[in-house]
Amino acid sequence: MKFKSVFDIIGPVMIGPSSSHTAGAARIGRVARTLFGREPKTVAISLYGSFAKTYKGHGTDVALVGGVLDYDTYDTRISTSLETAKEKGIRVTITEEDAHADHPNTARIRLGDDQGDLELVGISIGGGKAEITELNGFELRLSGSHPAILVMHNDRFGAIASITQVLAKHEINIGHMEVSRKEVGKEALMVIEVDQNIPDALLTELEEQNHILQVARVVE
Repeated sequence: MKFKSVFDIIGPVMIGPSSSHTAGAARIGRVARTLFGREPKTVAISLYGSFAKTYKGHGTDVALVGGVLDYDTYDTRISTSLETAKEKGIRVTITEEDAHADHPNTARIRLGDDQGDLELVGISIGGGKAEITELNGFELRLSGSHPAILVMHNDRFGAIASITQVLAKHEINIGHMEVSRKEVGKEALMVIEVDQNIPDALLTELEEQNHILQVARVVE
């Protein structure tokens, strides 16, 4: 992994004790909350590798739940996130998994309520940084360190071009983009990390296109 500055090595302003096991975990949880778009009723967390072995000592569980409660890495409320979730009536389950994961600091989070559910897989890659590697069965790479747009759309010709044209119209520069699909001609997921803040008008314009099924925004 290439670090861009000394702060990437030291880690972010955060509640300790570990940038990888605490701050990175909080980022994973917060991205899940952002994509879910509301406070969930249930939170099911599966921990793999080092996360599963050391999460109690490093506070990985409270950090993940704190992120789901929309707390940033430096929010002191992270330390009492499990108690807060219980007070809010949010049912939290933590499972230590024995299965092998590609990265030692891996968490799978499932959020749910009466309106629907969301499942993602995130990894903490060091220095408080995290990546989302799977969303509802779609493989992707989302850093959570840059503003991003996630677009669920029908897999058809011209779909990608129409989306990038909207971004160009709003003078949004693309830093990273990828498309994932499970089957040709079915649903596809586009992940676009950008250099500027994403205006509401851009999201509205995307949502109005007939081949787009869902649009979500992730802020830095």
